[in-house]
Amino acid sequence: MQQREEKQLEASVESLISRVAHVKNALHSFIYKLENEYERLTWPSVLDNFALLSGQLNTINKLLKNEKTPSFRNQVIIPLLLSPDRDEDLAKLTEQRVPVFSHEIVPDYLRTKPDPEVEEQEKLLSAEATRIGPEVAQKQIQALNKLCSSLLEKLNNPRDDRDSESATLRQNKSSFNPADTNALVGAVAFGKGLSKCRPPGPVPGQGPMMSGGSNLQQVPIGGGSSQQAGMGGPVAPQQQGQPGKMPSSIKTNIKSASGSMHPYNR
Repeated sequence: MQQREEKQLEASVESLISRVAHVKNALHSFIYKLENEYERLTWPSVLDNFALLSGQLNTINKLLKNEKTPSFRNQVIIPLLLSPDRDEDLAKLTEQRVPVFSHEIVPDYLRTKPDPEVEEQEKLLSAEATRIGPEVAQKQIQALNKLCSSLLEKLNNPRDDRDSESATLRQNKSSFNPADTNALVGAVAFGKGLSKCRPPGPVPGQGPMMSGGSNLQQVPIGGGSSQQAGMGGPVAPQQQGQPGKMPSSIKTNIKSASGSMHPYNR
């Protein structure tokens, strides 16, 4: 009877080790994709990897809950040999994660209870839970249940309903400010709201060519009968000793030309 139980235990342990190895390989492959193929990784592929891991973990849970599987809680592991020296077989078996089996690491690897720090935090949380009154605790439970129900309702709604709601919100929400639009149209069309101050700088029509008399080109303009011929004549030289002063003959020609070119005199 005892040998049969030992064989059943060994078979269960081997099956469990095999299942855990599958989970480890799936995790290793998924982490490699996340670190090296993240640019080509798509969301459906990520969901497939999560689904694979979830299925493998469910298989392990079913294996542990199986009636033929012995209860591992009743099994006790006792270290028979502790040594500070490196154990090559142990390092190979654990893929170089545990090279030695010494007094320092055995309490961590063979611990059946949480760490002392975790135990202290659990005690604090338990003490805080006992200080809360039943009415306050009931209100917090109701608020949490309401929040979970609302979240589950949103998750269970069809995708089409969510898309229609988002489309309705986008249509109802205005993407512009009517006041700003009216102000912009008024400024462009009627100059409403614009400043009447003249910007600094030279006035149009009074550039640097009109300020200096020495840079002015004097062009003789003919009489009223020969307007087009006078515009193409030679440039008259300036009188010496009077820079920038227009001769009287040029002034007379300009006056006569301006009078003849007036639209009412044509």
